[in-house]
Amino acid sequence: MEYLFEYGMFLAKTLTIVLAFMAIVTIMVAAGQRRRHMPRGNISVTHLNRELDSLKDSLQRVVLDKFAFKKYLKAEKKREKAEAKQLKLSAEQSGVQGADGAVEEDDSRRRRVFVLDFDGDMEASGLESLRQEITAVLTMAEPKDEVMLRLESPGGLVHAYGLASSQLLRFKQKEIPLTICVDKVAASGGYMMACVADRLIAAPFAILGSIGVLVQMPNIHRLLKKNDVDFELITAGEYKRTMTPFTEVTEKGRDKLKQDVEEMHVLFKQWVKQYRPIVDIDQIATGETWVGLQAQERQMVDMISTSDDYIIQACEQADVYEVAYEIRIPLGEKIGGALQKAMDKTLMVWWQRLRSSRYL
Repeated sequence: MEYLFEYGMFLAKTLTIVLAFMAIVTIMVAAGQRRRHMPRGNISVTHLNRELDSLKDSLQRVVLDKFAFKKYLKAEKKREKAEAKQLKLSAEQSGVQGADGAVEEDDSRRRRVFVLDFDGDMEASGLESLRQEITAVLTMAEPKDEVMLRLESPGGLVHAYGLASSQLLRFKQKEIPLTICVDKVAASGGYMMACVADRLIAAPFAILGSIGVLVQMPNIHRLLKKNDVDFELITAGEYKRTMTPFTEVTEKGRDKLKQDVEEMHVLFKQWVKQYRPIVDIDQIATGETWVGLQAQERQMVDMISTSDDYIIQACEQADVYEVAYEIRIPLGEKIGGALQKAMDKTLMVWWQRLRSSRYL
């Protein structure tokens, strides 16, 4: 009898493990199917006019006395009510009824400004979000509206920034005005993007330029040879590989790579000249960088200002919306990214301390 009891317990445990395993597999499959049908990310839209009004109200609440603040709130409510009434009246008088009975928008509506952000790195990894944001904006924007891009990038890979620049041209194809604001830096590939703007604005000390092409790599061929290490490279095509970190550099390979770099520089200059014909391309395409004030003297930018000032002024005459697309990142990548950022921040803090100690 004891043997049967133990055998029954063994079967129960085995069955429990099997059922638990099946449940886990079922949950994982169901989660995978849901993820397959879910969008790759989320788009968020912020009405910057309301955000600015909220900041203003918060400051007024503290600065003004109780009576003055009540008077201010009353005046604001009266203004908002009058604006809403005027918008409703305009829609009723000039709205056009579509085939589905809905009232379509016309030229009487208030102008819209869509604000996008691009913070570029070497690989222009923010490009995927930018593509989605542009696609979303193009579903609503009209030629009477405007797109404002806050651009920050020191440049990077040619093909990545070439695609990013081409994405911005989608606005030109739809005849939607594009304003680009540079608060910190738009160099190399960053300026390749910036120059396609209908209006280019830079902060006084933002860094712009670096219209050049760079290829650099270490070569450890002599180190390998010294230690009797062979490296085999088999190619088909005379110039499939011109220079590598592991093979001996030949004059023929070096000359071919230099030729490729020069040709890419010519294409870069042609791109800038095409979309910003006002510049003296031979003067600015030297690989140098300039701050905003110097760039304006060379007609590389149209106006000196900050993105904050531009948005505040736009809010006075238009409805301003900030559009951002956030791509879903797996949990493992989020943890790894957080650890990497923490490590980078720690190293930067120690580097800054080391530099500051030299001046104590």
